[in-house]
Amino acid sequence: MNISDIQHLITEKAAKFLARGTHSLLIDGQWIQAQSGQTMDVINPANEEVLGKVPSAGKADVELAVSAARRAFDHGPWSKMHGTERERLLLKLADLLEANAQSFAEVEAMDNGKSAAIARAVDVAVSIDTLRYMAGWATKIEGATTDISVPIAPQAEFVTFTRREAVGVVAAVVPWNFPLLMAVLKLAPALAAGCTVVLKPAEQTPLTALMLGELILEAGFPPGVVNIIIGDGPSAGAPLVSHPGIDKVSFTGSTEVGKLIGKAAVENMTRFTLELGGKSPVIVLDDCDPATAAAGAAQAIFFNHGQVCCAGSRLYVQKKMFDRVVADVAQIAESMPLGHGLDPAAQMGPLVSREQLERVCNYIDIGRAQGAQVVTGGGRAKDKGYYMQPTVLTNVNQGMRVQQEEIFGPVLTAMPYDDLDQVAAWANDTSYGLGASIWSNNLSKVHRLIPKIKAGTVWVNCHSMLNPAMPFGGYKQSGIGRDLGKAALDSYLETKSVFIAV
Repeated sequence: MNISDIQHLITEKAAKFLARGTHSLLIDGQWIQAQSGQTMDVINPANEEVLGKVPSAGKADVELAVSAARRAFDHGPWSKMHGTERERLLLKLADLLEANAQSFAEVEAMDNGKSAAIARAVDVAVSIDTLRYMAGWATKIEGATTDISVPIAPQAEFVTFTRREAVGVVAAVVPWNFPLLMAVLKLAPALAAGCTVVLKPAEQTPLTALMLGELILEAGFPPGVVNIIIGDGPSAGAPLVSHPGIDKVSFTGSTEVGKLIGKAAVENMTRFTLELGGKSPVIVLDDCDPATAAAGAAQAIFFNHGQVCCAGSRLYVQKKMFDRVVADVAQIAESMPLGHGLDPAAQMGPLVSREQLERVCNYIDIGRAQGAQVVTGGGRAKDKGYYMQPTVLTNVNQGMRVQQEEIFGPVLTAMPYDDLDQVAAWANDTSYGLGASIWSNNLSKVHRLIPKIKAGTVWVNCHSMLNPAMPFGGYKQSGIGRDLGKAALDSYLETKSVFIAV
């Protein structure tokens, strides 16, 4: 799939962007190369060919980007802008993204491997909605007044109130599974709050972040408000999150990396939010239609090829329905056509990289060695491209690594259960607590089960649904803080108390 071979499949804008071959960093409103001159290849996971080259940023580039963001926050026009102006810019950016939705979806498909149709319907659409939702909050940041008395000065009178102020310069570090969407989930509330941002997309999937950078400049954001650097974790990520000029880190990724980022941030007392890994249970109650449950469970794990932090990777089915539901999920898995992201017939694309493919295959081997039975799938799907067979494992128990650890691929483990207390205990029996879904029409049982599940989101008769107004984040080792909703905006604001003696 060279550019010349697919021009008839993609928009002119997407083709021109990809045809550049070599891309640039965005620092202080300018497109520049890395100070070292080094570049990295961006690989198309569908055919393992080079899709383009991007600069490989290092500590010197991080310094430039943070300095630009600091100037824009402390001295530039951004710090003097009213909320109405920030709102207008975010709405203009949303309009520009909407006008170029298909181009973004196509580039995302080639860079990440996901379906262009899904990218447009989910990744781009939710990004647009999030920009518009957060734009509205830019004019609704408010403090509160309080009547107080001071024991040491009983005769004195005070006017007291709180102010909400932008936290400052934000380091936004995003993963490769939803490159555009995760970038917007960080940028939109940070910009609405009045912060400036240094965005580091995953080095595997940087292209739509760079496209978004072009729209940010076109929308009229001042130089330095949004800076985009690309590099690996040790060279760019580590110096960014540990930089003393960063006031807030917002990270989405693995729990292991999140812990390292949290430790680095604490050294400088940098504020941080971490949206981390998951091992989300899908719980099917005995009143649910088996076909409905199977379709829901398949969607929960196979959507985005299982590369979803809240993927429903553990299936618990009431014992009397277990065999039927598992058989139906396996049948769905076996019928899913695999193909590249521009193939309208494909329901599942490749994993993002060879490293990820090897990781998922290794977990299946570990499961087999510990006694798990492969009902369907279990290995690589094609000789070319990082395709993985959708896989269902049974004969598992709570102690197995495939049941406890995040695989981040299209691998479902399935276990039968007897009663609600047992399934609630099993659902909570991991170090994670990001999401869960319950499949039932018995609202009494559902409402009794919801409070028992230790997870940041519980879906009922659906899974992985997102809305800009609904906070998203995890319990336990699934993270600290929330993306989306007013909770996200609040995380980019400091609270200042003011006492005025009158």
